[in-house]
Amino acid sequence: MELETLCLHAGYTPKNGEPRVVPICQSTTFTYSSTKEVAQLFDLESAGYFYSRIGNPTVDAVEQKIAALEGGVGAMCTSSGQAASLISILTLAKAGDHVLSTSSIYGGTFNLFAVTLKRFGIEVTFVDQKASDAEIKAQIRENTKAVFGETIANPSMDVLDIERIANIAHESGLPLIVDNTFATPVLCRPFEFGADIVVHSTTKYLDGHALQIGGVIVDSGKFDWANNPRFTEFTEPDESYHGLVYTKAFGKAAYIVKARVQLMRDLGCCQGPQGAFYINLGLETLALRMPRYCENAMQVARFLASQDKVSEVRYPGLEGSPNFALAQKYLKNGASGVISFEVKGGREAGAKFIDSLKLTSLQVHVADIRTCVLHPASSTHRQLTDEQLVECGITPGLIRLSVGLENVSDIIADLQTALNAL
Repeated sequence: MELETLCLHAGYTPKNGEPRVVPICQSTTFTYSSTKEVAQLFDLESAGYFYSRIGNPTVDAVEQKIAALEGGVGAMCTSSGQAASLISILTLAKAGDHVLSTSSIYGGTFNLFAVTLKRFGIEVTFVDQKASDAEIKAQIRENTKAVFGETIANPSMDVLDIERIANIAHESGLPLIVDNTFATPVLCRPFEFGADIVVHSTTKYLDGHALQIGGVIVDSGKFDWANNPRFTEFTEPDESYHGLVYTKAFGKAAYIVKARVQLMRDLGCCQGPQGAFYINLGLETLALRMPRYCENAMQVARFLASQDKVSEVRYPGLEGSPNFALAQKYLKNGASGVISFEVKGGREAGAKFIDSLKLTSLQVHVADIRTCVLHPASSTHRQLTDEQLVECGITPGLIRLSVGLENVSDIIADLQTALNAL
C-alpha cells in the first residue's frame, strides 16, 4: 500500500462485526484459561498480551502502523520522545560504553546524553556532522555502541547526511540511530539511506494536534547483531528469560524485542491505550498534513528572507540554504514546517518580536496544526552554556517558528505586524 493508505489502514484490520476505528482497550491486564499459557507468554514462547506495560492491543495497532510507515520490522511506543531516545541507547549500551552523537540535536536530547547518560556510566561524544569522514571516524572507540543524529536538527535545521554517516557507522560495525521527528516518514524514510533504528517524538507531527505526549522506536531489521562482537547481549543467553538468545529466537526483530521485553519491562515508560488512540487519529491525516506544512513554511521562509529586519533565515528548502543540497536528496517532498530565524537586534529584539505576535502562539511545543513560536535559548535549550548553544547551531537571539495549517496569508500578516513593532 502507498503511504496515504498505510496512514489509514496499517496496523488494524477489523474482522466481521468488529469496530471500524481502532478500539481503546482500556485494561491493564488480560486473562487466560491456564497457567501454561501465561508461562509461555512470560518465556516469550508465544505472542499475546498479559500486561499493558509490555503490550496492549491499541498500542500495538499504532506500533504496527508506524513500523509500516517507516518500513521497519517492528516498533515500540514509549511515554515520550525522550523515553524513546533513552531506550534506543540503553538497549545497546551499558555502564562503561560510549556513544557518538552529532552536536546538532534537540536540547533535551543533548542534556539526556551529556548529563543523565553520564550518570549511568555511558559517555557520549558530540561531533560536528559536517566534519570530514576522518574526523568523525577518529571519535569512534572500541567501546562505542551507536551513532546518533537527527534528520532535521531541532532547532538549527541542519539536515543530516544520513547515507554518509551510516556508511561511517557501518564501517566500524555500529548501528545508526536517527531521530526522524521533524521529517516524518512522509518526507524521509531514513532506513532507505542506511539508518538502522529510527526514533520519533510522536508528540510532534505524528500526533499533530498537541494532544498526547509520546515516542516510538522503529527497528529496520537490517543490522547484523548476530555476527558483531560489539553486541554480545544479543548473542549470549539472557538469564532473565531462562537463557533465551535474542538473535536466535527473533532474528531480524532481535533489537526491538530486546528493547520491549528487557528495557520496557524494567523501566516501564510505556504508552497507554488512550494515548495511543489519540496518536492514531493524528497518524490518519499525516500524509495530508505534511505537504501543507511544507507549502506554508516555504512561503513564510521566503517572506522572512525578504525582510530587512531579519538577519538570518534557516530553512533547508530555501535555495540559499547551506542545507539545500542535502534537502534535495533526503527531503524531496518538502523540508517540513519548522523555520529558525533571527531578527536584527539580538535577544531583546527577538523577545519583542515574539511578544508582538497575535495569531501565533508562544508555547513550548513545535509541529502543531496551529502556528507557534519559541525562543530556544531561554526555554528548550536554557540549560546549555553559550558554548554548547553554538555547538547545537543556536544563537542567543534565534527564534523557532513552527508554521501551522492556517491560511498562509494570515500567518504572514501576523509576522509582518510583529516585525513592524521592532
